[in-house]
Parts: sequence; structure tokens; C-alpha cells
Amino acid sequence: MPDPQGFLRLDRKTPTRRPVDIRIRDWKEVYEDFPADASRDQAARCMDCGIPFCHNGCPLGNLIPEWNDLVYKDDWREAIERLHATNNFPEFTGRLCPAPCEAACVLGINADPVAIKQVEVEIVDRAFDEGWITPQLPREKTGRRVAVVGSGPAGLAAAQQLTRAGHDVTVLERADRIGGLLRYGIPEFKMEKRHLDRRLEQMRAEGTTFVCSVDVGVDVTVAQLRLDYDAVVLAGGSTLARDLPAPGRDLVGIYQAMDYLPLANRVQEGDLDSWPISAAGKHVVIIGGGDTGADCLGTAHRQGAASVTQLEIMPEPPASRAVATPWPGWPLLYRTSSAHEEGGERVFSVNTQRFVGVDGASQGPVDGLELVEVELLDGRFTPVAGTEKVLSAQLVLLAMGFTGPQTDGLLEQLGVEVDGRGNVVRSATWQTNVPGVFVAGDMGRGQSLIVWAIAEGRSAAAAVDSFLTGTTTLPAPVLTTSRGM
Repeated sequence: MPDPQGFLRLDRKTPTRRPVDIRIRDWKEVYEDFPADASRDQAARCMDCGIPFCHNGCPLGNLIPEWNDLVYKDDWREAIERLHATNNFPEFTGRLCPAPCEAACVLGINADPVAIKQVEVEIVDRAFDEGWITPQLPREKTGRRVAVVGSGPAGLAAAQQLTRAGHDVTVLERADRIGGLLRYGIPEFKMEKRHLDRRLEQMRAEGTTFVCSVDVGVDVTVAQLRLDYDAVVLAGGSTLARDLPAPGRDLVGIYQAMDYLPLANRVQEGDLDSWPISAAGKHVVIIGGGDTGADCLGTAHRQGAASVTQLEIMPEPPASRAVATPWPGWPLLYRTSSAHEEGGERVFSVNTQRFVGVDGASQGPVDGLELVEVELLDGRFTPVAGTEKVLSAQLVLLAMGFTGPQTDGLLEQLGVEVDGRGNVVRSATWQTNVPGVFVAGDMGRGQSLIVWAIAEGRSAAAAVDSFLTGTTTLPAPVLTTSRGM
């Protein structure tokens, strides 16, 4: 236990966010530096519980009390070893994960939980700065070839683990750069892409091969894929966005979030001089109250939107943990991200009845939405009569989640089985109904968290290694292949 009285005498602290009027003028990460002493204090709050529920909260099974104790003792180098023992990419999870580990922290029963993910990101950033994170080369090569289709967190985790096991791994990505949603879905102000690039540099040095601009099933046939590789890991994610087929949907200026967000990333990459879809000077409406909606919100602020309104069909969540979501489970709470802090309005319990064109036109640019308040009756959202109103909008962004992976093309040609949700079916060993073809991440699980993607990538890698060699020494989280948070 780092400090027997740490949880009593020290308060939870996280990094200060840069002033709103400054940070919305750039695309840098929103947080100021967090002093090492502050990280040590947060680690000191860990109680080293007899039953560390934070482990259960984390799909990766991160050894949280262990590396908290090491940070408190100022042994940062050993801390990164313990952190990397369960997590390939703590620089990603420390910035992007919603931290179910903190929701399960025992201290959080009646106080503020330990700032676990902040300690995590401080450990890995310091390790990179000190040069402690170096390529981990395999002891021997197996001569087996593995293709990983998709380069998001699941694909990257599987690829790194399999490369370190001695296999020749090629990651095939249909986009022009590696990273999946880490590259073209997460805004720069949430995670600067230098963090992704430095990890990819390590993976290349370890021997992983990356091939971009290859749409497997189109540019490379399935027959060629099976001929060239001894095993295939499908990690293409859940990419089919949920649509809103309300009247007026075809008006100009209504876009899916993933048609909008990648363009902002491409401007930051230097591919574009300006945004093809811009919120500048417009009244923006975002339909969907989750993380993707918040990403759109922060992006619209930085583009100079006149106003931004975020709509959610669900009721406003409670400010504190509700009886319906008791500890140590994930609580339904009213959460405020850095983007919400920057401005905009959030409206709950509303549904969009139709999109409105300029002067009521059925063609041309969108100019508004007709909303109606809804209430949940017998499990259905029912409009409240007399609550209809029109909200001005010259840009509408749909951020309502994803319904599953793209099945036409690769999945269809492979002949893998899909379930009623459209997700790829896999066995307890992460293998599809097609021998030698495995699946990890959102493509099999459905839309989920980055921490689940990494965990599944690690587990699938261990299964592939065992399939190819008859045994494996690769560590893997204890997971089920069923759907969950």
C-alpha cells in the first residue's frame, strides 16, 4: 500500500484544462502538464485493496495497485514494465478510455476514486521521454505468416503480440495511413497523433509490416489472402453508421459524424488546406449525445460555429450514481467532457421528426430541424403532444453510433458467419467458422471501448499463436467472446 493514510489526506486531482478561449484556437491536447509530484500523490491514494475491484473493471486486467505503488516509490521504470505487462498502448487508453477501472475503485464507493488513468498516462509518457520504451524483438522466428486486416487498436494489439511471438505479421489497412479511428476518428485535441506515430515506429522496428491503401476483398482477393498467410485476424471495426431516415434527410448539409471528423484530422495531417465540411459561421446541430457527438462538438467550436446544439433522445442522466447502476458497475451519469465545457447547449428527451429546407424547400441546403419532446412509456419513446419546435441548423451531424461491420466484400467473400446484429460470430478461441480466420474488436463484439479492443486483440493473438504452433506463451486477458460494454 503506497501510503496508509493517502486516501484520507489527499484529494483527487487531474490535470488542469487550458483556458477555453485559448484552446479552441488550436488543435493541441486540452490539458496542461501534470507534475510528477501530483502523480505521486494520486498514486498514494490507492488503498491496495484486498480485492482490487479496479482489476475487474478493466477489461485488460491492468495491475493498477502495483504500478500505483511503484509510482509512489518513484520507480517509474518498473512501473512501465508492470503497465506494459497487460496493456500494449497505455498512451491511448490513458487519453481515450472512459476509465471503467475508476468506476470500480473501492475508494469511489463514498469518495472520489483514484485518478487511475492519469497515473497510467503519466507513466507511459515519462517512459517514452526517458527512452525506456524500445523495440521488443522476438527471440526466434516461426516462419508463419499472419495477416491482420484493420489497424485500429484491436488490430495493432494483435499485430504487436504476434510479431513478438516470432510470426511475420502484415497489417492491411484500406485508409492511406495506419491507425483506424485512432487516426481518422479521434480529434487532435483529444489525442495528438504523435502518440500514435511513435508507437507505430516501435512496431515497425519490431518487424511488423504495414500496408496502407489496400481494401482486402477488392484490391487483394480472399483467395490470395488465404494463399499468402497461414492465419488471418479480422479487426476492421464496426463501421456502418446508424442513420436517421426522417423526412428531409436528403437535404444538403446533413452528414454522418465519420464523414465530418476525418476531414478535420486530414487538415491537421497537412493533406487539406481547409475543411470541405465546415461549421464556420453556422448553427450546428449534433444528433447523438455520446463520445462521438462530443468530438463533433469540440471540432465545431474550433471551426468557428455560430452555435452548437447537441440532441439526445434519452432523458438527462443523474448527477450522481443512481441505484439502478450500483458500484462497482459502470454508472449512468451526467458527464461533461472538455468539449462541453467549451460551449454549446445539450438538449435531452427530444426526437427529430423532420429536417427543414430553406423556406420549407424539399431540396437544397438544410436550414433547421423539427423537434418534439419524448417520454419513455412501456419501453418506447412517445412524442409529447404540443412540444414541437423548429431549431435552426445549417449543418447537421449524425453521431448515433454504429450498427456493425461492413459485411459485403471481405466478410461475404470469406464466408464467415454473422449474428443477428451483423457482427462476426467467433468461438471461445476467437476463431470464426472459417478455419484459420479469427476476429477481434468491434467487428466481432459490436461498437465498444478502446480498452475492450486492445484486450480482444491480445486475446485473439494468443489464440492465433496457439493455432499456429500448438501452444502459446502470450499473455491474454480473461475475456468472453460475448458482447458487453
